[in-house]
Amino acid sequence: MLYLAIIYHMHQPYYKNLLTAETEFPWVRLHGIKDYLDMILMLDKFPGVKLNVNLVPSLMEQIDDYTNGTVKDRFLDLSYKKAAELTDSEKEFITESFFMINREKVISRMPRYYELFLSRQARKRFTTQDYLDLQVWFTLAWFDPYFRETVPVLRNAVEKGRFYTEEDKRAVLDAQLEVLEDIMPAYKRAMEKRQVEATVSPYYHPILPLLTDTRIQMEANPHSVLPQKVFAYPQDAVAQINSGIDLYKKNFGRPPEGMWPSEMSVCEDILPFLTKAGVGWIVTDESILFRSLHCPRRDTKLLYQPYALKRDTGSLNVVFRDRNLSDLIGFNYYNWRPEDAAADLMKHLENIHGAFKGKDQLVTIAMDGENAWEYFLNDGHDFLEAWYQRLSESKCVRTVLLGEHLRNNPPRRAIKRLAAGSWIYGEFSKWINNPYKNKGWEYLIEARRELQEMIEGGIPVPPAAWKQMYILEGSDWYWWLGEDYPGYFDRLFRMHLANFYTIIGKKIPEYVKRPVTP
Repeated sequence: MLYLAIIYHMHQPYYKNLLTAETEFPWVRLHGIKDYLDMILMLDKFPGVKLNVNLVPSLMEQIDDYTNGTVKDRFLDLSYKKAAELTDSEKEFITESFFMINREKVISRMPRYYELFLSRQARKRFTTQDYLDLQVWFTLAWFDPYFRETVPVLRNAVEKGRFYTEEDKRAVLDAQLEVLEDIMPAYKRAMEKRQVEATVSPYYHPILPLLTDTRIQMEANPHSVLPQKVFAYPQDAVAQINSGIDLYKKNFGRPPEGMWPSEMSVCEDILPFLTKAGVGWIVTDESILFRSLHCPRRDTKLLYQPYALKRDTGSLNVVFRDRNLSDLIGFNYYNWRPEDAAADLMKHLENIHGAFKGKDQLVTIAMDGENAWEYFLNDGHDFLEAWYQRLSESKCVRTVLLGEHLRNNPPRRAIKRLAAGSWIYGEFSKWINNPYKNKGWEYLIEARRELQEMIEGGIPVPPAAWKQMYILEGSDWYWWLGEDYPGYFDRLFRMHLANFYTIIGKKIPEYVKRPVTP
């Protein structure tokens, strides 16, 4: 039997300004109505399909912010504002910002939305009705097709198409909260039915090896150029792991069995942190397996099985994703007919099963669970339903919950030393080893030094300062520094950094006021 572990990773950076309670971008809310709930509700049609879904705590916290009303969202405020009362600057913001969704797969397939898009491109003057229709369609387009078809208010709005009233708009906008409020309960229900295993990541999605010691990058890539100073705060890595698990327990009433280390970034040094926290299994990229075993080429006989990491400080298991299969879904199949893509993927799985001549294998597909579907028609539903149907009918492929599977089928092989690296080229250069990324780390090092001096001087550190520091340790800022040409994440990083200095009562350094990336 081929046992298939499907793992979807759900993540959003921490957008909220701690000092103002404003979110800089609406992506938590919009992905919340597009990606997180429907992925679970879809399983009702396929009771034999089991999924593993990783929820990053920074995402869960921000969903709670919306359901609790503890966040301010300019995009949402301007959606609710009456179109006739919009100022000129607000109209400009709306026409620039309310088309932020895939043009080919979404906007062009919604006639009124596409008409408004073409009018903006032609710089035509918008009427009050145009702005009102745009306010509706920006939100309506982000709703997953499942909700546009099944929620009467949304279905009626789609059918009406244009000439919306303010009452129509409010009904569409209000429907968002119902979806957001049901996300966590839906995961709980699916977990109780043993159809989903929810896992967790370190709280603010940091690169754990780099928090432990930035010099670990040299193990992954000896030719790296690192920041002039070293960031080495393993206690912060521990705090990110433990606080992530704590939030998971708060949401689900029990600890997680597994953890998706942020960006699948691992190294030998972080294993004691994970075992002490009670993590039972982790997932990372196949490149880490082959480097750990000093295997010069890809070998599926080694790949399609779990491994034990037995150490004096404790033990846990590790699975390695099939990069090729994961990337076919994430980066290729959106160009295919859904039925053809599902058939092709099943053919790959059946070929793997046949190649092992009746021996059991564990194949792991691990991928982004949200952004990929924006490139598929119908938000990926047609492909996923075609694939899940084939999985339901398969005689040789069985989907599994990883924690349960590993308890029943413990690893037969162990890894003596886990190589350092991530899912991107088996190293950490996406977050360090670049002049601008290194500059970001140098800013972080200086800020973290301020905290250390407070601790050593016996000065109480405000809880908000720790929270802001842990946010600054998140991976997303360093991913984009040097590559963030619109400057969105550069500004977010410096906003969080400026807030940190404000919280500890220090003057904001001048360099924080200038872009990191030119």
